Amino acid sequence: MRFPPLSFVPVLLLLLTLRWGLFTEAMINPVDFLALQAIRKSLDDLPGSNFFDSWDFTGDPCTFAGVYCDGDNVTALNLGDPRSGSPGLSGRIDPAIGKLYALTELTIVPGRIMGSLPDTISHATNLRFLAVTRNFISGAIPASLGELRGLRTLDLSYNQLTGSIPPSIGSLPELSSLILCHNHLNGSLPRFLSQTLTRIDLKRNNLTGAVSPTSLPPSLQYLSLAWNQLTGPVNQVLLGLNQLSYLDLSLNRFTGAIPGQIFGFPITNLQLQRNFFYGAVQPANQVNIATVDLSFNRFSGEISPLLSSVQNLYLNNNRFTGQVPVTFVDRLLASGIQTLYLQHNFLTGIQISPAADIPVSSSLCLQYNCMVPPVQTPCPVKAGPQKTRPTTQCNEWRG
Repeated sequence: MRFPPLSFVPVLLLLLTLRWGLFTEAMINPVDFLALQAIRKSLDDLPGSNFFDSWDFTGDPCTFAGVYCDGDNVTALNLGDPRSGSPGLSGRIDPAIGKLYALTELTIVPGRIMGSLPDTISHATNLRFLAVTRNFISGAIPASLGELRGLRTLDLSYNQLTGSIPPSIGSLPELSSLILCHNHLNGSLPRFLSQTLTRIDLKRNNLTGAVSPTSLPPSLQYLSLAWNQLTGPVNQVLLGLNQLSYLDLSLNRFTGAIPGQIFGFPITNLQLQRNFFYGAVQPANQVNIATVDLSFNRFSGEISPLLSSVQNLYLNNNRFTGQVPVTFVDRLLASGIQTLYLQHNFLTGIQISPAADIPVSSSLCLQYNCMVPPVQTPCPVKAGPQKTRPTTQCNEWRG
């Protein structure tokens, strides 16, 4: 057996030492290393994506695209190319993701990831931010997510989730943003206990039942429950939400009156379309809202002149009666109102001259009321061709 020359041995030892030193310096926690390998095996780039090109496990995993480390632990995992229009990933989320115990942030870009959300995610107890949006995640929301006591943002929007919203989600003490819109969730709203919760977006689901006055915290600034099947009154609910800046309750089955006090809020957008509210809308103060959309409901009574301060006002397709307040005409002609839609009501008059010069920047629609519109203005196509409501309908409603 031949041995290398003695002069070669120190060089060989030096090379081995350097190689071993570099390897150990690059090695992360072995548990995290194996978890990343399992995650990589369960996911693939969609055609046109090269996100996983840098995931070469002979190198340092902390240099992989989307992997962020603190010491020898993975603390953030952003899977997929975040640039707009990127193809995203396919496959399933491996349960090994729960073994990244130091993980504080997990995001997955839009793509074609299927299957359920693993229960094991709850093992990453340091998680603060969880966003898996615009994929094909199905099944129920794991109730075990309620064990993530430090979770602040939960965004599972635009998936195919079913079942109800677990009460454990509502009990998360530090939750500030909950976005579950565009899924197939059903059942009623749980009670949300977090006093730091500022955003709830649950639109376009199949939620049912009444909204309890105690279910929503007063810290809410953004609330969207549109396109569900929620029922019952909302007056007591809205009275407790005095920090709202956005409210959308459209396309539900709510009943009862709208409390005038909500119009005292500095709401920038208010949408209550296509519900079943009864009773007149009577604002308590001048309305400081840029856009108010109360269309496609069953509001009745006279229109309050306090609404004339709104820039874009949609009161169409309701049961309003009486004269249009003269303050609306003054504001319209002064370009203070940009949109005033009053079509499809039971209004009986408006004090405006047929020769009035309505600013080009303003839109007025009066057709299909219990009057002949004194001015001819363009209306939306959906308003239909009829200018006035049949006299029989007006008489019946008046009676």
